[in-house]
Amino acid sequence: MLSLLLDLSNILGGFLLAIGLLIKIPNVGDDLAKAAAKLAQFGWVIGIVALVTGGYFLIVHLTTGPHLFHFEVVAIITGVLLLMDRVRAGRNTEDPVGSGASAFTTFVAIFGVIAIIVGFQGLFTPN
Repeated sequence: MLSLLLDLSNILGGFLLAIGLLIKIPNVGDDLAKAAAKLAQFGWVIGIVALVTGGYFLIVHLTTGPHLFHFEVVAIITGVLLLMDRVRAGRNTEDPVGSGASAFTTFVAIFGVIAIIVGFQGLFTPN
């Protein structure tokens, strides 16, 4: 059950992080932006779930598991990035895309796509 939460937090968190790139897809970008605006109000919950499950599996795999997996590292980074947006003062949570397109924003969007891919990979990888 915890691994499912880890994978879902990677997928949903990655979606929220990558929405800046995803809105540029023709014919579906506007619908994705609307979905992200509705999901953005739960972004902090997704971030906390990503941090908790990623931290749990990090501790388990470092102490008893075979080795460190990339699923938990991506979840921890996703959680930190989602909560960093929440902590930033004056952030409009109704606009998940944001107004500026800096290098950091581009990095976050690319990392969001990576988190989505890792989340789907985790769904099909046995533990």
